[in-house]
Amino acid sequence: MNTENSKQLVKQKDNQLSKKDNSPSERFTQAVMREFPTGGDEKINLTAHQKKLIQNYFIKLDGTLKDSELKRYAPNNSLEYNWNNINMNKLAQDVVAYSSIGLDPLQKNHINPIPYHNKKSGKYDVTFIEGFNGLELKAKKYGFEVPDDVIFELKYSTDKFKSLKKNINREIESYEFEVTNDFDRGELEGGFYYMIYKDNPERNQLIVMNRRQIEKRRPEYAAAEFWGGEKDNWEYDQAQNKKVKNGKIEVEGWEEEMFLKTLKRHCWNSINIDSQKIDDFLMRVIENESQSTSRKLEEEVKTKANKRKFDTIDIEDAEYEEEGNQQVAEEDTEAENERLYAEAMAEEEGQSSMANTPGFGA
Repeated sequence: MNTENSKQLVKQKDNQLSKKDNSPSERFTQAVMREFPTGGDEKINLTAHQKKLIQNYFIKLDGTLKDSELKRYAPNNSLEYNWNNINMNKLAQDVVAYSSIGLDPLQKNHINPIPYHNKKSGKYDVTFIEGFNGLELKAKKYGFEVPDDVIFELKYSTDKFKSLKKNINREIESYEFEVTNDFDRGELEGGFYYMIYKDNPERNQLIVMNRRQIEKRRPEYAAAEFWGGEKDNWEYDQAQNKKVKNGKIEVEGWEEEMFLKTLKRHCWNSINIDSQKIDDFLMRVIENESQSTSRKLEEEVKTKANKRKFDTIDIEDAEYEEEGNQQVAEEDTEAENERLYAEAMAEEEGQSSMANTPGFGA
């Protein structure tokens, strides 16, 4: 055996040992680096922290795929939820972009992955939904005139509240707020947030939202366990030896937590991006958000076109809906996408004490 062959055998053994030693999340990080387009043969440089975050994306998405596969109804969706069926090129670009911002899918309310069936490519495109903590992190990193502090409050019927708007006699916008009964504050009426600029208090801003304004921003497929309302009642049927749907039941939900979540999302989404801070990674995130909005509007148009006349107001706050077409298989596939979206939103909403409520998710 010549020297050249010996070197090749040693290299092959080293590669085999490397594959055995590396964890699945580490191999995923390497795959991301291979897939990420750099415009040449050079590899993308990732910081140690970014590599750790990318491994967290693998852990989160791997769990999402396994959970989705368990719930997949094969007759209507033959495409298995596994890594072989993921659009890795798109995922690589997205993961690098979101991890560079610092969004961690294993942290509460940062970001959640959702696999969507792309019928054209025959693959799953992974879309990411940012939680309110993720929106805050992005706003503070890339925002223009980001407030030093924000106060979030809910307003109940027994509370005393008065906004003090900026005028010729008042240079700083402010408010008066008093809780008159800590143990029975009455009916929830809405909420507000107050953005504070310590060095420039004249910029301080008060945003007030009543119940109607908050409920208008409730996700179309929000779980009743969180927002309250009606949900399907499932009961065990001995004759059929399985659980069957038996009408509806009223669920109280966690309205206070959902109102606060809505206020926080509204606040951090309102921060304008500083054009001088925009980088390639943020541009990728903005592009994803634009594509997501376009898909929402397209699906909303298709659905409402089959139901009634509508105008642009109807689709202003569109959420994901089932495609309004005649093919049952496609409808069921889209319904599965909606379920994944609802579960991602529910995960964001449920990452608090309410997640441990007995019977949750049944």
